[in-house]
Amino acid sequence: MLLESLSKEQRSNQELLVSLGFALRSFANLHRFLELVPVVASRLIGVEGALLVPFQSDGRIWTDYIQISAFDESQALIRNLISFKPGMSSGFATEDTKLMAMDRFIQKYLKNAGIFSTSLIARGRVRGRIYVFNLKGPLVWSEVHRRHIQLIADLTALAIENDLILQQIRRHERVDRQLSIGAEIQAQLLPDYCPKIEGVDLAARCRPAFEVGGDYYDFIPTRPELIGGRRERGRWALLIGDVMGKGIPAGLLMTMLRGMLRAEVLSGLPPDRILHDLNQLAQEDLSHSHRFVTLFYSDFDPRTRRLRYANAAHNPPLLWKAEHHCVRRLDAPGLLIGLEPEAEYGCSEVFLEPGDVLLYYTDGVTEAPGLNKDRFDEARLIRCLESACRHGLNAQEILDQLFVRLDRFVGPDHDLEDDASIVVLKVEDALRLPSVAKSLA
Repeated sequence: MLLESLSKEQRSNQELLVSLGFALRSFANLHRFLELVPVVASRLIGVEGALLVPFQSDGRIWTDYIQISAFDESQALIRNLISFKPGMSSGFATEDTKLMAMDRFIQKYLKNAGIFSTSLIARGRVRGRIYVFNLKGPLVWSEVHRRHIQLIADLTALAIENDLILQQIRRHERVDRQLSIGAEIQAQLLPDYCPKIEGVDLAARCRPAFEVGGDYYDFIPTRPELIGGRRERGRWALLIGDVMGKGIPAGLLMTMLRGMLRAEVLSGLPPDRILHDLNQLAQEDLSHSHRFVTLFYSDFDPRTRRLRYANAAHNPPLLWKAEHHCVRRLDAPGLLIGLEPEAEYGCSEVFLEPGDVLLYYTDGVTEAPGLNKDRFDEARLIRCLESACRHGLNAQEILDQLFVRLDRFVGPDHDLEDDASIVVLKVEDALRLPSVAKSLA
Protein backbone atom coordinates (compact mmCIF):
# COMPACT_ATOMS: atom_id res chain seq x y z
CA MET A 1 0.00 0.00 0.00
CA LEU A 2 2.86 2.32 0.86
CA LEU A 3 4.59 1.65 -2.46
CA GLU A 4 1.31 2.15 -4.31
CA SER A 5 0.77 5.46 -2.49
CA LEU A 6 4.28 6.64 -3.34
CA SER A 7 3.80 5.62 -6.96
CA LYS A 8 0.55 7.58 -7.17
CA GLU A 9 2.24 10.63 -5.64
CA GLN A 10 5.09 10.41 -8.15
CA ARG A 11 2.67 10.10 -11.07
CA SER A 12 0.70 13.07 -9.75
CA ASN A 13 3.85 15.15 -9.40
CA GLN A 14 4.99 14.20 -12.89
CA GLU A 15 1.60 15.17 -14.32
CA LEU A 16 1.78 18.55 -12.58
CA LEU A 17 5.26 19.23 -13.96
CA VAL A 18 4.27 18.02 -17.43
CA SER A 19 1.22 20.32 -17.38
CA LEU A 20 3.46 23.25 -16.47
CA GLY A 21 5.88 22.34 -19.27
CA PHE A 22 2.99 22.05 -21.73
CA ALA A 23 1.72 25.47 -20.64
CA LEU A 24 5.18 26.93 -21.16
CA ARG A 25 5.28 25.56 -24.71
CA SER A 26 1.69 26.40 -25.59
CA PHE A 27 0.72 29.68 -23.92
CA ALA A 28 1.49 32.84 -25.89
CA ASN A 29 0.07 34.85 -22.97
CA LEU A 30 2.54 35.16 -20.09
CA HIS A 31 -0.21 36.11 -17.64
CA ARG A 32 -2.05 32.83 -18.25
CA PHE A 33 1.11 30.84 -17.64
CA LEU A 34 1.98 32.68 -14.43
CA GLU A 35 -1.53 32.04 -13.06
CA LEU A 36 -0.71 28.31 -13.05
CA VAL A 37 2.59 28.60 -11.20
CA PRO A 38 1.29 29.06 -7.58
CA VAL A 39 -1.35 26.37 -8.11
CA VAL A 40 1.16 23.83 -9.40
CA ALA A 41 3.74 24.74 -6.76
CA SER A 42 1.37 24.39 -3.81
CA ARG A 43 -0.07 21.08 -5.06
CA LEU A 44 3.33 19.66 -5.95
CA ILE A 45 4.76 20.34 -2.49
CA GLY A 46 1.51 19.78 -0.62
CA VAL A 47 1.41 23.17 1.09
CA GLU A 48 -1.41 25.64 1.74
CA GLY A 49 -0.21 28.46 -0.48
CA ALA A 50 2.29 29.81 -2.95
CA LEU A 51 3.17 33.35 -4.04
CA LEU A 52 4.89 34.44 -7.25
CA VAL A 53 6.46 37.92 -7.44
CA PRO A 54 7.89 38.57 -10.96
CA PHE A 55 10.17 41.49 -11.81
CA GLN A 56 10.17 43.77 -14.84
CA SER A 57 13.20 44.18 -17.08
CA ASP A 58 14.42 47.15 -15.01
CA GLY A 59 14.20 45.16 -11.76
CA ARG A 60 10.98 46.62 -10.34
CA ILE A 61 8.19 44.40 -9.01
CA TRP A 62 5.86 43.57 -11.89
CA THR A 63 2.69 44.39 -9.94
CA ASP A 64 0.24 43.43 -12.70
CA TYR A 65 1.66 39.89 -12.82
CA ILE A 66 1.81 39.00 -9.10
CA GLN A 67 0.07 35.64 -8.59
CA ILE A 68 -0.98 33.85 -5.39
CA SER A 69 -2.99 30.73 -4.58
CA ALA A 70 -6.25 31.74 -2.95
CA PHE A 71 -6.71 31.98 0.84
CA ASP A 72 -8.58 34.40 3.07
CA GLU A 73 -5.95 37.15 3.14
CA SER A 74 -4.38 36.58 -0.30
CA GLN A 75 -5.69 39.78 -1.92
CA ALA A 76 -4.70 41.81 1.12
CA LEU A 77 -1.14 40.44 0.80
CA ILE A 78 -1.01 41.49 -2.87
CA ARG A 79 -2.21 45.01 -1.98
CA ASN A 80 0.52 45.27 0.66
CA LEU A 81 3.15 44.09 -1.82
CA ILE A 82 2.06 46.74 -4.31
CA SER A 83 2.54 49.36 -1.56
CA PHE A 84 6.04 48.00 -0.76
CA LYS A 85 7.94 51.12 -1.88
CA PRO A 86 11.45 49.67 -2.23
CA GLY A 87 10.08 47.18 -4.77
CA MET A 88 8.87 50.02 -7.02
CA SER A 89 12.38 51.42 -7.59
CA SER A 90 14.46 50.57 -10.65
CA GLY A 91 17.18 48.00 -9.93
CA PHE A 92 15.38 46.52 -6.93
CA ALA A 93 15.97 42.93 -8.08
CA THR A 94 19.73 43.42 -8.44
CA GLU A 95 20.40 43.98 -4.72
CA ASP A 96 20.28 41.00 -2.35
CA THR A 97 19.63 43.22 0.67
CA LYS A 98 16.43 44.55 -0.92
CA LEU A 99 15.26 41.04 -1.81
CA MET A 100 15.85 39.99 1.80
CA ALA A 101 13.84 43.00 2.93
CA MET A 102 10.93 41.79 0.78
CA ASP A 103 11.29 38.30 2.29
CA ARG A 104 11.01 39.82 5.79
CA PHE A 105 8.04 41.94 4.69
CA ILE A 106 6.16 38.84 3.48
CA GLN A 107 7.16 36.79 6.54
CA LYS A 108 5.91 39.57 8.81
CA TYR A 109 2.57 39.68 7.02
CA LEU A 110 2.12 35.87 7.12
CA LYS A 111 3.11 35.88 10.80
CA ASN A 112 3.79 32.33 12.01
CA ALA A 113 3.67 30.67 8.58
CA GLY A 114 6.44 28.33 7.53
CA ILE A 115 7.98 29.76 4.31
CA PHE A 116 10.48 28.65 1.71
CA SER A 117 11.57 31.05 -1.03
CA THR A 118 13.92 31.03 -4.01
CA SER A 119 14.73 33.37 -6.88
CA LEU A 120 13.77 32.97 -10.53
CA ILE A 121 17.04 33.35 -12.45
CA ALA A 122 17.53 33.43 -16.21
CA ARG A 123 20.71 34.46 -18.06
CA GLY A 124 22.21 35.51 -14.73
CA ARG A 125 19.40 37.97 -13.90
CA VAL A 126 16.81 37.69 -11.17
CA ARG A 127 13.43 37.68 -12.91
CA GLY A 128 11.29 37.10 -9.82
CA ARG A 129 10.85 35.32 -6.53
CA ILE A 130 8.59 32.40 -5.53
CA TYR A 131 7.36 31.57 -2.03
CA VAL A 132 5.64 28.41 -0.75
CA PHE A 133 4.15 28.46 2.74
CA ASN A 134 1.98 26.78 5.36
CA LEU A 135 -0.14 29.33 7.19
CA LYS A 136 -0.57 27.41 10.45
CA GLY A 137 2.78 25.81 11.05
CA PRO A 138 6.24 24.85 9.80
CA LEU A 139 6.87 23.27 6.44
CA VAL A 140 7.44 19.55 6.13
CA TRP A 141 10.41 19.83 3.82
CA SER A 142 12.75 17.54 1.91
CA GLU A 143 15.46 17.71 -0.74
CA VAL A 144 12.91 16.47 -3.30
CA HIS A 145 10.63 19.38 -2.42
CA ARG A 146 13.48 21.83 -2.87
CA ARG A 147 14.34 20.39 -6.29
CA HIS A 148 10.72 20.53 -7.38
CA ILE A 149 10.39 24.17 -6.38
CA GLN A 150 13.69 25.00 -8.06
CA LEU A 151 12.48 23.32 -11.24
CA ILE A 152 9.28 25.41 -11.16
CA ALA A 153 11.36 28.54 -10.51
CA ASP A 154 13.61 27.77 -13.50
CA LEU A 155 10.67 27.15 -15.85
CA THR A 156 8.97 30.36 -14.67
CA ALA A 157 12.18 32.38 -15.10
CA LEU A 158 12.46 31.01 -18.62
CA ALA A 159 8.87 32.05 -19.39
CA ILE A 160 9.45 35.60 -18.11
CA GLU A 161 12.77 35.90 -19.96
CA ASN A 162 11.19 34.67 -23.21
CA ASP A 163 8.38 37.20 -22.86
CA LEU A 164 10.84 40.06 -22.26
CA ILE A 165 12.88 39.01 -25.30
CA LEU A 166 9.70 38.80 -27.38
CA GLN A 167 8.70 42.31 -26.29
CA GLN A 168 12.14 43.59 -27.25
CA ILE A 169 11.91 41.91 -30.66
CA ARG A 170 8.52 43.50 -31.25
CA ARG A 171 9.88 46.93 -30.29
CA HIS A 172 12.77 46.46 -32.71
CA GLU A 173 10.36 45.37 -35.43
CA ARG A 174 8.29 48.50 -34.89
CA VAL A 175 11.42 50.66 -35.05
CA ASP A 176 12.58 48.82 -38.18
CA ARG A 177 9.22 49.46 -39.83
CA GLN A 178 9.42 53.14 -38.88
CA LEU A 179 12.99 53.33 -40.22
CA SER A 180 11.96 51.66 -43.45
CA ILE A 181 9.09 54.09 -43.88
CA GLY A 182 11.37 57.02 -42.99
CA ALA A 183 14.03 55.84 -45.42
CA GLU A 184 11.43 55.46 -48.15
CA ILE A 185 10.11 58.97 -47.54
CA GLN A 186 13.60 60.44 -47.50
CA ALA A 187 14.54 58.60 -50.68
CA GLN A 188 11.52 60.17 -52.34
CA LEU A 189 12.61 63.62 -51.14
CA LEU A 190 16.05 63.37 -52.72
CA PRO A 191 16.01 63.77 -56.52
CA ASP A 192 15.50 60.47 -58.35
CA TYR A 193 17.73 61.72 -61.13
CA CYS A 194 19.76 64.77 -62.03
CA PRO A 195 17.88 67.25 -64.24
CA LYS A 196 19.00 68.26 -67.68
CA ILE A 197 20.58 71.72 -67.51
CA GLU A 198 21.93 73.15 -70.71
CA GLY A 199 25.71 73.03 -71.00
CA VAL A 200 26.41 71.07 -67.82
CA ASP A 201 26.74 67.43 -66.77
CA LEU A 202 25.38 66.51 -63.29
CA ALA A 203 25.78 63.48 -61.00
CA ALA A 204 24.79 63.03 -57.33
CA ARG A 205 24.67 60.37 -54.62
CA CYS A 206 23.78 60.19 -50.92
CA ARG A 207 24.99 57.30 -48.79
CA PRO A 208 23.34 57.40 -45.33
CA ALA A 209 25.28 56.08 -42.33
CA PHE A 210 21.91 55.00 -40.87
CA GLU A 211 18.80 53.90 -42.72
CA VAL A 212 17.53 57.48 -42.38
CA GLY A 213 20.00 60.34 -42.64
CA GLY A 214 20.19 64.12 -42.33
CA ASP A 215 21.98 64.94 -45.61
CA TYR A 216 20.07 66.74 -48.34
CA TYR A 217 20.79 67.97 -51.83
CA ASP A 218 18.43 69.30 -54.45
CA PHE A 219 18.13 70.82 -57.91
CA ILE A 220 15.21 73.26 -58.14
CA PRO A 221 14.15 75.28 -61.19
CA THR A 222 13.52 78.90 -60.23
CA ARG A 223 10.71 78.97 -62.81
CA PRO A 224 9.04 75.56 -62.62
CA GLU A 225 6.32 76.59 -65.05
CA LEU A 226 8.83 76.40 -67.92
CA ILE A 227 9.08 73.13 -69.83
CA GLY A 228 11.46 71.45 -72.24
CA GLY A 229 14.39 73.45 -73.58
CA ARG A 230 13.22 76.65 -71.90
CA ARG A 231 13.52 74.97 -68.49
CA GLU A 232 16.97 73.58 -69.38
CA ARG A 233 18.15 77.10 -70.26
CA GLY A 234 16.50 78.64 -67.18
CA ARG A 235 18.11 79.45 -63.84
CA TRP A 236 18.46 76.56 -61.37
CA ALA A 237 19.02 76.42 -57.61
CA LEU A 238 21.71 73.90 -56.63
CA LEU A 239 22.07 73.24 -52.91
CA ILE A 240 23.42 70.82 -50.36
CA GLY A 241 22.88 70.69 -46.60
CA ASP A 242 23.32 68.65 -43.45
CA VAL A 243 21.32 68.53 -40.21
CA MET A 244 23.58 68.11 -37.18
CA GLY A 245 22.77 64.59 -36.02
CA LYS A 246 21.73 61.30 -37.59
CA GLY A 247 18.75 59.02 -37.89
CA ILE A 248 15.04 59.82 -37.96
CA PRO A 249 15.11 63.21 -36.11
CA ALA A 250 17.68 64.61 -38.55
CA GLY A 251 15.75 63.22 -41.51
CA LEU A 252 12.47 64.75 -40.33
CA LEU A 253 14.04 68.18 -39.82
CA MET A 254 15.59 68.10 -43.26
CA THR A 255 12.19 67.17 -44.68
CA MET A 256 10.71 70.27 -43.07
CA LEU A 257 13.52 72.48 -44.39
CA ARG A 258 13.11 71.07 -47.88
CA GLY A 259 9.54 72.34 -48.02
CA MET A 260 10.59 75.78 -46.78
CA LEU A 261 13.46 75.96 -49.27
CA ARG A 262 11.34 75.04 -52.27
CA ALA A 263 8.92 77.80 -51.38
CA GLU A 264 11.77 80.31 -50.96
CA VAL A 265 13.33 79.42 -54.33
CA LEU A 266 10.17 80.55 -56.11
CA SER A 267 10.64 84.04 -54.67
CA GLY A 268 13.55 84.62 -57.07
CA LEU A 269 15.62 86.28 -54.33
CA PRO A 270 19.44 86.08 -54.36
CA PRO A 271 21.11 83.30 -52.33
CA ASP A 272 21.97 85.44 -49.30
CA ARG A 273 18.34 86.61 -48.91
CA ILE A 274 17.04 83.06 -49.26
CA LEU A 275 19.32 81.83 -46.46
CA HIS A 276 18.35 84.81 -44.31
CA ASP A 277 14.63 84.12 -44.74
CA LEU A 278 15.05 80.38 -44.26
CA ASN A 279 16.94 80.98 -41.02
CA GLN A 280 14.10 83.08 -39.66
CA LEU A 281 11.40 80.65 -40.78
CA ALA A 282 13.13 77.61 -39.24
CA GLN A 283 14.32 79.31 -36.06
CA GLU A 284 11.55 78.12 -33.74
CA ASP A 285 11.47 74.50 -34.95
CA LEU A 286 15.25 74.14 -34.79
CA SER A 287 15.55 75.74 -31.34
CA HIS A 288 12.99 73.26 -29.95
CA SER A 289 14.94 70.34 -31.36
CA HIS A 290 18.34 71.75 -30.22
CA ARG A 291 19.75 71.10 -33.69
CA PHE A 292 21.31 73.26 -36.36
CA VAL A 293 21.69 73.01 -40.13
CA THR A 294 24.59 73.73 -42.47
CA LEU A 295 23.54 74.68 -45.98
CA PHE A 296 25.28 75.82 -49.15
CA TYR A 297 22.87 77.48 -51.57
CA SER A 298 23.72 78.48 -55.13
CA ASP A 299 21.86 79.40 -58.30
CA PHE A 300 23.24 78.81 -61.78
CA ASP A 301 22.31 80.53 -65.05
CA PRO A 302 23.27 78.31 -68.03
CA ARG A 303 23.10 81.23 -70.47
CA THR A 304 25.86 83.20 -68.74
CA ARG A 305 27.44 80.38 -66.66
CA ARG A 306 27.21 82.64 -63.63
CA LEU A 307 26.98 80.85 -60.29
CA ARG A 308 25.83 82.95 -57.32
CA TYR A 309 26.18 81.41 -53.88
CA ALA A 310 25.80 81.89 -50.12
CA ASN A 311 26.94 79.61 -47.33
CA ALA A 312 25.46 78.80 -43.91
CA ALA A 313 28.64 77.28 -42.44
CA HIS A 314 28.60 74.26 -44.79
CA ASN A 315 31.73 72.66 -46.22
CA PRO A 316 32.74 74.99 -49.07
CA PRO A 317 32.39 73.30 -52.48
CA LEU A 318 35.56 72.70 -54.47
CA LEU A 319 35.96 74.22 -57.95
CA TRP A 320 38.39 72.68 -60.41
CA LYS A 321 39.46 75.33 -62.93
CA ALA A 322 40.25 73.49 -66.16
CA GLU A 323 42.30 76.35 -67.62
CA HIS A 324 44.70 76.59 -64.66
CA HIS A 325 44.52 72.93 -63.42
CA CYS A 326 43.94 74.03 -59.87
CA VAL A 327 41.24 73.73 -57.18
CA ARG A 328 39.73 76.61 -55.24
CA ARG A 329 37.13 76.70 -52.47
CA LEU A 330 33.84 78.56 -52.87
CA ASP A 331 32.95 80.13 -49.56
CA ALA A 332 30.97 83.05 -48.19
CA PRO A 333 30.42 84.28 -44.61
CA GLY A 334 27.38 83.00 -42.74
CA LEU A 335 26.23 81.26 -39.54
CA LEU A 336 24.48 77.94 -39.13
CA ILE A 337 20.75 77.91 -39.87
CA GLY A 338 18.94 78.10 -36.54
CA LEU A 339 21.78 79.61 -34.51
CA GLU A 340 20.90 83.33 -34.52
CA PRO A 341 17.53 84.83 -35.53
CA GLU A 342 19.05 87.87 -37.25
CA ALA A 343 22.05 86.19 -38.88
CA GLU A 344 23.29 87.81 -42.09
CA TYR A 345 24.78 85.96 -45.04
CA GLY A 346 27.27 87.04 -47.68
CA CYS A 347 26.76 86.51 -51.38
CA SER A 348 29.49 85.82 -53.95
CA GLU A 349 29.58 84.75 -57.58
CA VAL A 350 31.85 82.98 -60.04
CA PHE A 351 31.74 82.38 -63.80
CA LEU A 352 32.29 78.78 -64.85
CA GLU A 353 34.32 77.92 -67.96
CA PRO A 354 34.24 74.85 -70.24
CA GLY A 355 35.78 71.85 -68.47
CA ASP A 356 35.36 73.35 -64.98
CA VAL A 357 34.14 70.91 -62.31
CA LEU A 358 32.25 71.92 -59.18
CA LEU A 359 32.11 69.47 -56.27
CA TYR A 360 29.50 69.85 -53.49
CA TYR A 361 29.87 67.50 -50.51
CA THR A 362 28.93 66.95 -46.85
CA ASP A 363 31.28 66.43 -43.92
CA GLY A 364 30.51 62.70 -43.87
CA VAL A 365 33.02 62.52 -46.73
CA THR A 366 35.94 64.43 -45.21
CA GLU A 367 35.30 63.15 -41.67
CA ALA A 368 35.18 59.47 -42.68
CA PRO A 369 37.65 57.50 -40.50
CA GLY A 370 40.28 55.34 -42.15
CA LEU A 371 41.83 52.06 -41.07
CA ASN A 372 44.51 54.00 -39.17
CA LYS A 373 41.85 56.20 -37.47
CA ASP A 374 42.88 59.26 -39.49
CA ARG A 375 40.26 61.20 -41.48
CA PHE A 376 39.72 61.35 -45.22
CA ASP A 377 39.97 65.18 -44.89
CA GLU A 378 39.67 67.95 -47.46
CA ALA A 379 43.25 67.75 -48.71
CA ARG A 380 42.80 64.09 -49.71
CA LEU A 381 39.48 64.93 -51.38
CA ILE A 382 41.15 67.70 -53.38
CA ARG A 383 43.86 65.31 -54.58
CA CYS A 384 41.24 62.76 -55.64
CA LEU A 385 39.27 65.46 -57.47
CA GLU A 386 42.38 66.75 -59.25
CA SER A 387 43.27 63.24 -60.39
CA ALA A 388 39.77 62.58 -61.76
CA CYS A 389 39.58 65.94 -63.53
CA ARG A 390 43.00 65.56 -65.20
CA HIS A 391 41.79 62.30 -66.75
CA GLY A 392 38.88 64.12 -68.38
CA LEU A 393 36.16 62.03 -66.74
CA ASN A 394 32.50 63.02 -66.93
CA ALA A 395 30.42 63.92 -63.87
CA GLN A 396 29.21 60.37 -63.14
CA GLU A 397 32.68 58.91 -63.57
CA ILE A 398 34.14 61.52 -61.21
CA LEU A 399 31.43 60.72 -58.65
CA ASP A 400 32.05 56.98 -58.92
CA GLN A 401 35.80 57.39 -58.58
CA LEU A 402 35.46 59.58 -55.48
CA PHE A 403 33.29 56.97 -53.74
CA VAL A 404 35.71 54.21 -54.76
CA ARG A 405 38.55 56.18 -53.15
CA LEU A 406 36.42 56.82 -50.05
CA ASP A 407 35.47 53.14 -49.70
CA ARG A 408 39.05 52.05 -50.14
CA PHE A 409 40.13 54.51 -47.44
CA VAL A 410 37.45 53.43 -44.94
CA GLY A 411 38.03 49.72 -45.59
CA PRO A 412 35.76 46.96 -46.91
CA ASP A 413 34.57 45.80 -43.47
CA HIS A 414 33.77 49.22 -42.04
CA ASP A 415 30.75 51.48 -42.44
CA LEU A 416 30.67 55.26 -42.60
CA GLU A 417 30.08 57.03 -39.30
CA ASP A 418 28.09 59.86 -40.89
CA ASP A 419 25.98 60.39 -43.99
CA ALA A 420 28.13 61.07 -47.07
CA SER A 421 26.72 63.04 -50.03
CA ILE A 422 28.45 64.28 -53.17
CA VAL A 423 27.15 66.33 -56.10
CA VAL A 424 29.35 66.84 -59.19
CA LEU A 425 28.67 69.54 -61.79
CA LYS A 426 30.88 69.66 -64.87
CA VAL A 427 30.66 72.31 -67.57
CA GLU A 428 30.67 70.58 -70.92
CA ASP A 429 33.93 70.99 -72.83
CA ALA A 430 32.17 71.57 -76.14
CA LEU A 431 30.33 74.63 -74.84
CA ARG A 432 31.53 77.93 -76.25
CA LEU A 433 29.86 81.25 -75.46
CA PRO A 434 30.50 84.67 -77.01
CA SER A 435 33.02 86.75 -75.12
CA VAL A 436 30.36 89.43 -74.55
CA ALA A 437 28.33 87.12 -72.34
CA LYS A 438 30.04 88.18 -69.13
CA SER A 439 29.64 91.86 -69.84
CA LEU A 440 25.95 91.38 -70.56
CA ALA A 441 25.54 89.54 -67.26
